[in-house]
Amino acid sequence: MSTKAEQAIAFHDQGYNCAQAVACSFCEEFGVDREEMFKIAEGFGFGMGIMDMCGALSGMMMVIGLQNSVGDPEKGKMTKGDTYKKVKAYINKFAEQNGSYLCRDLKGVETGKVLRACPDCIRDAVALTEEYLASQKEK
Repeated sequence: MSTKAEQAIAFHDQGYNCAQAVACSFCEEFGVDREEMFKIAEGFGFGMGIMDMCGALSGMMMVIGLQNSVGDPEKGKMTKGDTYKKVKAYINKFAEQNGSYLCRDLKGVETGKVLRACPDCIRDAVALTEEYLASQKEK
């Protein structure tokens, strides 16, 4: 397990939700205040509060946006289409590994069969985030 994954799991153990745990574990690399990211990510836990998109993936998407976004339309070409494409690719990788990207499916709400526990979703999302960031350094 990577240091980032260990940090994200430690955050989760301290009470961070899945989105906060993933996003906050990458704050230092992007110069983002952890308390601010904690606040931003709060509504994305528990599958956006309605067991929809996995919170760990929401945290991953925040980091991909931090890395890929131009930050201001006046600073250059709009990047949102490219960011959506990258996010979709990594969400699909997660779903291939785990059988779904929806919190309710991962937790087996309707089936009674848990596909992946929150700590495992966090580890997987951190690993995919690290994979994504490494792939961007190679360019």
